[in-house]
Amino acid sequence: MTKSLLTHLLVPIANEKDATATCRGLESYVGAETETITVVHVIEKAGGYMDKAPLEAREQQAERVFEIVEGHFADGPQVRRELRYGTDVIDEIVAAANEFDVSAIGFTPRSESRVRELLAGDPAYRLITESRHPVIVFSDATEQES
Repeated sequence: MTKSLLTHLLVPIANEKDATATCRGLESYVGAETETITVVHVIEKAGGYMDKAPLEAREQQAERVFEIVEGHFADGPQVRRELRYGTDVIDEIVAAANEFDVSAIGFTPRSESRVRELLAGDPAYRLITESRHPVIVFSDATEQES
């Protein structure tokens, strides 16, 4: 039997706004074939420099992110938490996908970072090219309507 792309999704979430948009994007795709959603939140370390925010505050944000997704899919598939720390967010996402042997990586793109992505390199492109797993982009229908 062929495994569905949606059987075990790894879903990277950056913050609370991203969690809400991603849950809305996933709604129409997650169904009976979806057994597990592994939510990965990466706390980016500065690699020898001062971190962006205190670690405790960033861990509290991760907790809020996990709670949003768990609450949204309370009656759906199992939601697994994965908190990672690293200097390269994409490397951590790909490592988590490999570790959990997911069926696909799914995300909702964040439009507010388009200019930064053009200047610094597109994380979505890196995710697609560096992962051995299929990558699914979920649209947030409410954002398109605005």
